[in-house]
Amino acid sequence: MSRSNRHLTLCFLMATSAAPSAVAFGHSEPNLVAIDEVEADNDSRGYTPGVDGPGGQAPLQIHGYVDVGYAHAQGNGTSFAAGDTRLPADYGVDTFAPAVNSRGDVASADSGSLFTNGFLPRSAGIGGRASFLVNTVNFDFKYTAPGAPVMVFTRLQLLPRFTGAGDETRALLEQAFGRIIPFDSQELAISVGKFDSVFGIEYLENQANIRTGITPSLWARYTTGPSMGAKVFYRQQIAPLWSAVSLNVAATNHGNFVEALQSPDASLTGRPVLSARLGYELNLPVLQIKAGGSILGGPRNDQNQADSRQRIVGVDLRVALLGLYFTGEYVRVNEDEGGPKTTGAGNFPVSSGFRANGFYGQLAYTVELDLGPLRRVTAYGRYERRHAAFPGFTPITVDRITGGVRADLWDVLILKGEYLRNREREGAPNVSNDVMTTSLVYTW
Repeated sequence: MSRSNRHLTLCFLMATSAAPSAVAFGHSEPNLVAIDEVEADNDSRGYTPGVDGPGGQAPLQIHGYVDVGYAHAQGNGTSFAAGDTRLPADYGVDTFAPAVNSRGDVASADSGSLFTNGFLPRSAGIGGRASFLVNTVNFDFKYTAPGAPVMVFTRLQLLPRFTGAGDETRALLEQAFGRIIPFDSQELAISVGKFDSVFGIEYLENQANIRTGITPSLWARYTTGPSMGAKVFYRQQIAPLWSAVSLNVAATNHGNFVEALQSPDASLTGRPVLSARLGYELNLPVLQIKAGGSILGGPRNDQNQADSRQRIVGVDLRVALLGLYFTGEYVRVNEDEGGPKTTGAGNFPVSSGFRANGFYGQLAYTVELDLGPLRRVTAYGRYERRHAAFPGFTPITVDRITGGVRADLWDVLILKGEYLRNREREGAPNVSNDVMTTSLVYTW
């Protein structure tokens, strides 16, 4: 193999690292085709599908998917309770709970006439009405430079939305980065631009064509947001032990909050946020275990005071055994009080201090099939719990039980159905905000 081909091969393997593969796990996983995994370089098959064949492929490749759904949320589609006059209204409930799609958009974020202070998700705008939705139209552009260890990737998404405020359709530049693999002999990659999180593991399933189920966890808002900056990934294999260790480090504008809470596209403080994940993986022929610890620290990027800090720590675990897959994470979030707040939802008076901790765990089982177009069926369940508090306000504890089924048809169509049982355990009023949602994902 020539030096340039080795570069391109390693670049591709690094690019397919966002989720466990069939080869790494011993058989086909519910959310990926079989390509060897390189741990946590967070550029998955969803970014860079396909693999160079014997004759190679064109330097520029275009791929994507369309995610169409049908969803129905109970009540008015929010977590706000009638008669609850505590202000800010979004401090006393979990506004992110009634999610309807893989982006975490909720059925509604409308608080009525109650004052809110920017702790709000994006909304699909359907309220308590059942509705068909075009969740995401996604276009991926990947350019691999001939004869050079360089790859450039751009992801553009169209998000059709119609809310109580009218047409709120957006075009979103979700990814835009370049990456260089400087050495043939080392699994080392340097990326600069707008790329996915390096924190934890849930970002590995950000996209609807990769995610096992439909909705993200209650913790995705803090750990899965794309970031603008630079990152370095290194992985060292320990072949005699069937193992590998990896390190992913990034310096970015805002860390990994979703863009509805903190914008990644410009620094408001002039100082970077640092994040890192140290990972270990055991890849036996039948059993695969992957574990890691993550940390994030720096100024919060929803205000302009550099001494107002945010800190996140987490641990994660993935286990695969004979078609059974477990994924889980524990996360702790701390934010200092800051100045006036600027988020994707607009400008607000103050950035309140904030503390949260909790976890999620998901168990999935996949059956491989060969029944005409039906390739595999996956059943999954997830439990998550979140405790959060703003200083001076009543702490709230919520949990969620999620169950669903996924069917893969041919290699281009995914059908999913899911039910979310949201529960207010302490500090928040009980509301009807369960969600039934479906997703039909066409990939190309």
